[in-house]
Amino acid sequence: MDTKELVLKTLKESEEPLKAAEIAEKANVDKKEVDKAIKALKKEDLIESPKRCYYTAK
Repeated sequence: MDTKELVLKTLKESEEPLKAAEIAEKANVDKKEVDKAIKALKKEDLIESPKRCYYTAK
């Protein structure tokens, strides 16, 4: 499973929006990798940001 899939899975399992650092901690992935995955997932329109620096799966 690549980082993007891990980030998306973590967000889908969470009941509330998460910050990149929280996603990194829960998915056990480096925060820089999470940041890259978030950018790609936003471009693909798979996640959204309900408030600044927080993310949730669509």
